[in-house]
Amino acid sequence: MRKKGMMVILSAPSGCGKDTVFREISKIRDDVCESVSATTRQPRDGEKNGVNYFFITAEKFEDMIEKNEFLEYACYNRCYYGTPAKAAMEMVNSGKICFLIIERKGAQKVMKNCPDAVSIFLMPPDMETLEKRLKKRNTDSDEQILNRLKIAEDEIKSSSVFDYVVVNNELEKAVDEINTILIEELEKRNA
Repeated sequence: MRKKGMMVILSAPSGCGKDTVFREISKIRDDVCESVSATTRQPRDGEKNGVNYFFITAEKFEDMIEKNEFLEYACYNRCYYGTPAKAAMEMVNSGKICFLIIERKGAQKVMKNCPDAVSIFLMPPDMETLEKRLKKRNTDSDEQILNRLKIAEDEIKSSSVFDYVVVNNELEKAVDEINTILIEELEKRNA
């Protein structure tokens, strides 16, 4: 019998370390992969189609919406972004743990569309630490950081809708905790 995979939703406020945590988990597990999103925006230097994103036209994206081919999608800054269902499900069906690293609203859509997905909310240890992390990235103005912190407070309030909440205070501990969740959830599915 072939081992079952699963879909894992990893969501967190900006600056909580979603991508870093995923990179660390992928170093210790060879059965994890990340879902590749589709977008209508133009590729940036160095980005590759099918690796960073599936770069498609707005017409193609809207056709896929009509055909209900996305687990979730949104329009941001006049560009569409979405998670193609087919590619994600192919990874899960091949026995992989397919991570969807997405924002809260998209995560909630996927939870509704895929109730068997495991949802994990990555929480900052506190708002002061989150503010320091956002400032350390040196990518946003003070005004943008304040806005991100307001959004984070709102996202944290809805963390109870996730299956698991993991505090990312120490990277190694957060990675260990998520890996334990993966082990337990896979055992349930493959029992």
